[in-house]
Amino acid sequence: MTVREITDVIEQFAPLDSQEKWDNCGLCTGSLSSHVNGVLIGFDCTEALVDEAISCGANLIITHHPLIFNPLKRISPEDSLGRTLIKALSFGISIYAAHTTADKAVGGVSYAMASRLGLEDVEILDPETPGCGLGVVGNLPGQFSYEQIISYVKERFGLKLIRCSRDPQVPISRVAMCGGAGSSLLGKAIQAEAQLFITGDVSYHNFFAPDGFMVMDIGHYESEKDIVDILFSLLKKNFPTFAVRLSDNADANPVRYF
Repeated sequence: MTVREITDVIEQFAPLDSQEKWDNCGLCTGSLSSHVNGVLIGFDCTEALVDEAISCGANLIITHHPLIFNPLKRISPEDSLGRTLIKALSFGISIYAAHTTADKAVGGVSYAMASRLGLEDVEILDPETPGCGLGVVGNLPGQFSYEQIISYVKERFGLKLIRCSRDPQVPISRVAMCGGAGSSLLGKAIQAEAQLFITGDVSYHNFFAPDGFMVMDIGHYESEKDIVDILFSLLKKNFPTFAVRLSDNADANPVRYF
């Protein structure tokens, strides 16, 4: 089994050419022709994830967030990124990321969010090509008040807290959402006649929502975390007897709430 054989399956689901221009999806370290002994799937490629891959004998790591976003001026063991790269290269570990490619895929990040809320008639919020685009919009299985939708979202996503704008003073039945930092799609959500937009990393001024509309921030990690299970299921379906495993790190979120 080669890296290419595995990444080809991922790219059938989330094509590499669909990534945003600023993104760095695909292979970060290693060669597509390298032989793969095992695959480890996680959310972020941290030093701890590389250590876990070494421990379990996996030499291909697949994550949602890319290890490298910006050009590097140096690689040093004095910082976490440098240590992670040095360790991965020293142990011959290839690292691959499916970031905005998985955000835009049908059945990807935003579709997983919609599934948690039981949305019906789900459509892409900001389509680029047929079957590809950011965010989704769909209808709830009923109408919810302000208090009810807050409780419902917290329950379905397993959240202790959320940030949201004021009561829109209208029944909430249509929801738009985008995993990660999706505030740029606020206008699209309003155009799609949603009463609620759910995403992460919402800045202060975006909470000044127009009448009849509300904004909800459930957290970056919390909105995207299901992609790890999606990628795992995808590879296990295509390679049922191969050594594909999920990271044991149940505390992958770097954000702490008190």
